[in-house]
Amino acid sequence: MRRTRAKLRAATTAAATAAAMATPLAGAAAPAPAPAPAPAPAATVVSPTTATAAYSCGTWGSTTLALTAAQNGTTATITLGAPDMIASVAIPANTMDVTLRLEKNGGPGTTVFRGRSNPSIPAGSPVRFGGLTGTVAPGDSLDSYVGGDSLSFTFSVFSVRCTAITKQSPGPFVFD
Repeated sequence: MRRTRAKLRAATTAAATAAAMATPLAGAAAPAPAPAPAPAPAATVVSPTTATAAYSCGTWGSTTLALTAAQNGTTATITLGAPDMIASVAIPANTMDVTLRLEKNGGPGTTVFRGRSNPSIPAGSPVRFGGLTGTVAPGDSLDSYVGGDSLSFTFSVFSVRCTAITKQSPGPFVFD
């Protein structure tokens, strides 16, 4: 490939300009280094992340509820699975209003989690809820609320109220 004088001169000029720009002038301050990336937000941890507890739902029967917790700052998310509770009809996604009440720090106070983000549940499949969101503070210990309406959910014309009949196993969720 042959270069013409004009192309050669342009290439040489471009290379020289780039080199000059990369080298600071004598006595000039070196360019400031790029700022360090911002540190990642501190991870928040809930322990344990999973627990089970028995719930009685009146004429709908009893179930062992599987609870899974996650935390992001002061917001906690709980998802619930009820492997013993079978949907008799198909339940479309995001159509159940769900409220879960957990006992806070040994009582008598409670923390409420709410949501309407259930997955699509085919008829004949186990019921799943969540994520339900609520507010937590560092050190909060949340356990099943025994002795009152602990879980309620509504779908279409169906309304179900459940009461926790055992505390969570292996223990309460403790938030960072």
